[in-house]
Amino acid sequence: MNDAPFYRIIIGLGNPGDEYARTRHNAGFAVVDHLADDWNVRYWKKHLGAEIASHVHRGQEIVLVKPQSFMNTSGGPVSKIMDERGAGPADILVIHDDLDIPFGSVRLKRGGGSGGHNGLKSITDKLGTPSFARIKFGIGRPPGRMNTADFVLAQLRGADLEEFDAAAVTVAEVVRFTLDNGLDAAMQNYHTTKDQD
Repeated sequence: MNDAPFYRIIIGLGNPGDEYARTRHNAGFAVVDHLADDWNVRYWKKHLGAEIASHVHRGQEIVLVKPQSFMNTSGGPVSKIMDERGAGPADILVIHDDLDIPFGSVRLKRGGGSGGHNGLKSITDKLGTPSFARIKFGIGRPPGRMNTADFVLAQLRGADLEEFDAAAVTVAEVVRFTLDNGLDAAMQNYHTTKDQD
């Protein structure tokens, strides 16, 4: 039994365009793509500044969303889709990359700050509240003195891409667990300390 309203809109954050397709900053897009594959979702349409697709889960429609504005303006498409569907902050689940979590780790959170993530900041600004659920895909810190922007936007290849893709599959499993069991149960199952700053 869910501990919160059913998450009707699942939002993966990323940047549009082939040059960003295989980058760490597009972790949210990667997870949403795996969910679509798992659910045999094949039809995507461009709508209100996003790519969206629909899936019926447990008898209820879920909308998968990949905003097609750039990361720092993600809130625009998100808020438009929410308005169209009469959805509030409790109805959305946002998936994003996180530098402060070791690579491949997953953390779940309800509300709190943006942690410097421009996508979260944009959504918070547009909604006027930070009180929405997030799933954080840990990408770790850049090695040595590598610039953060270069790290998150570098094209992944070979073993690095394979590891990233495998991690995205794991995060997609966390999303499905959250849909079936609620955010609190997912936090207890996937990490021992609730992230509630």
